[in-house]
Amino acid sequence: MKAVLFDLDNTLYPPERDLFSLIDVRINRYMEEVVGIAAAEVDGLRRRYWRDYGATLQGLVRHYAVDPEDYLHYVHDVDVGSRLRPDPVLRDTLAALLLPRYVFTNGSSDHAERVLAALGLEDVFAGIFDIRIANYQPKPNRDPYEEVLQSLGLQAGQCIMVEDSLDNLHTAKKLGMATVLVGEGPAAAHVDHHAPDVCSAARAVDDLSRRAGGWS
Repeated sequence: MKAVLFDLDNTLYPPERDLFSLIDVRINRYMEEVVGIAAAEVDGLRRRYWRDYGATLQGLVRHYAVDPEDYLHYVHDVDVGSRLRPDPVLRDTLAALLLPRYVFTNGSSDHAERVLAALGLEDVFAGIFDIRIANYQPKPNRDPYEEVLQSLGLQAGQCIMVEDSLDNLHTAKKLGMATVLVGEGPAAAHVDHHAPDVCSAARAVDDLSRRAGGWS
């Protein structure tokens, strides 16, 4: 094993922090106030875009020619510090990992940097791969995973993916990555380890690395 990829939102912090509710409000407002979609249509369109494309952004780009950079700036303009606080235990746990650590998120790198700073993790990760890595294609589409692997110069079998999304882990597993699910969720054949929180997930990363023959 040569790298571990961590999802960001609801993985590096628990969903109970409810940061995404702030982003959710901004997405709805963008669709209504910027794009001009009727409020009564927003929820239905978002569900359809998530089903068809994996993210609201892709639907808006395809059907309304939205500028993705404008969208990302608008929807992530939230007060991260109102929901997140430094987590020294998590910092020490992640810093103790021998594998290089990277963030792999469907959000923007600016948002990821703000989240990491709020958690006190700004210097724990070797890099951030965001929604831009594959022309704004989100996980669980295959393209962003392949672009991340190409950027790292690694094979999928050399990586561990840590995620709160079963769908995102399914793609990782199909490519050949080891997988760790964080948080609540049903048992699934494509999950190698199920951890209740990210600190437990980090310990699972060490275990999976040892079983794979150590670090190289």
